[in-house]
Amino acid sequence: MDTKIGDVNSEWPANNNLGCSPSTKSVACPSPNGHAGAVAPTNSSSTLGGHLARRLVEIGVTDVFSVPGDFNLTLLDHLVAEPGLNLVGCCNELNAGYAADGYARSRGVGACVVTFTVGGLSIINAIAGAYSENLPVICIVGGPNSNDYGTSRILHHTIGLPDFSQEYRCFQTVTCAQVIVNHLDDAHELIDHAISTAVLESKPVYISVGCNLAAIQHPSFSREPVPYCLSPRLSNPKSLEAAVNRTAEFLNAAVKPVMVGGPKMRVAKAKSAFVELANASGYAVAVMPSAKGQVPETHPHFIGTYWGAASTAFCSEIVESADAYLFAGPIFNDYSSVGYSLLLKKEKAIIVQPNRVTVGNGPTFGCVLMKDFLEALAKKVKHNPTCLENYRRIFVPEGVPLKCEQYDPLRVNVLFKHIQSMLSNETAVIAETGDSWFNCQKLKLPEKCGYEFQMCKCVFGAISFKFSNAVWINWLVCGSNTGICASNTRQACDCMHW
Repeated sequence: MDTKIGDVNSEWPANNNLGCSPSTKSVACPSPNGHAGAVAPTNSSSTLGGHLARRLVEIGVTDVFSVPGDFNLTLLDHLVAEPGLNLVGCCNELNAGYAADGYARSRGVGACVVTFTVGGLSIINAIAGAYSENLPVICIVGGPNSNDYGTSRILHHTIGLPDFSQEYRCFQTVTCAQVIVNHLDDAHELIDHAISTAVLESKPVYISVGCNLAAIQHPSFSREPVPYCLSPRLSNPKSLEAAVNRTAEFLNAAVKPVMVGGPKMRVAKAKSAFVELANASGYAVAVMPSAKGQVPETHPHFIGTYWGAASTAFCSEIVESADAYLFAGPIFNDYSSVGYSLLLKKEKAIIVQPNRVTVGNGPTFGCVLMKDFLEALAKKVKHNPTCLENYRRIFVPEGVPLKCEQYDPLRVNVLFKHIQSMLSNETAVIAETGDSWFNCQKLKLPEKCGYEFQMCKCVFGAISFKFSNAVWINWLVCGSNTGICASNTRQACDCMHW
């Protein structure tokens, strides 16, 4: 079989001088006296910037959030030239980062572009938040001229040291891959590695592109890039079968089993599989506070938020009295466990993580994807609605807040009563960290109502992430002009209509 892709030699420049910019056009190399001749116009599609733009479009990015700076201007020109990309200018880097965060929540992957150091260090808080939330955000930085590395030069936009690695070292702890593109020969490989790693790991990545390289052509960029073919993660069939059989035996022997959804269901893409298991099993279904919005609250088996002493009324009584509880994608930290005070016993728990399952005190089955496990388990468990029946027997409906008289001080419960009435399948709720998040936990979400907050794993919780994030979540998910943002300012709620 002929495996030849094309005549590679036809793409190289006619001369063999080292240091010349490879191009399909004639590009003059520097003369001995240091002066260069005229440079022919380049085809944007065959440049480093064009290659990066096409890769972003290929993985589903149509909007890139940016703050221009002199180190990234040329790169931005090539992103603008890509028909499939829309460049969205932002007021500052943190806004760009949070907008990309919201875009990733809605579309699966987001991208942002900033300038070297002064921009990179400004956006890093948003990138750290995306890391904590398992969001693939591609952070692209216009870096220094590749010829400046190793020269001991001090550049602007830095802290005044000739060390260009400060930004890179900062991003190492909040991204799953970091690449610095300083050479054209391996640029396509580095870019493809970073982007594919972001998609596979569902984490942010850092890409620094030398400011002098974005417009240069190279043979590896001259054609349409070979489409990504990312190898999907698969469950080990034997391990999956053993895990399902052991779990089914455990649950079928229980008298009062219950299910609790956790925040990692999103990254495991297992929300539908979780609902499928709930339908098949008849179990009562609760969610951890960090997983609100991951399970339909209109589901007939839904009993509320399990949060220890702060749980929805009657929810903790049902969960903690069960003799078997299946937690799908949980994170037990100080927030989600109310100071590690949950009344749970390990020997009664089945902990399902994105790639492993632990039954009671053991064993643990590895190489088992949550989605595959829950789908297979739904075919093995016996129908047992005991916990759901117990909940319905003890449930007492909540009271209605007293009506405010004219000029009475506004009460929080009255405020959220009005917010509740605003919710529909065409709205999205963006809850700020703090008091607003606590009160938003009490909202009853209609079918398909969006809900996002930066405590999905009860970990990062940056304040003021909501506005840039909200606009893009609302626009992309709901397709409407109404979003509800709960802010912490004096326990107020900002109802934004844009």
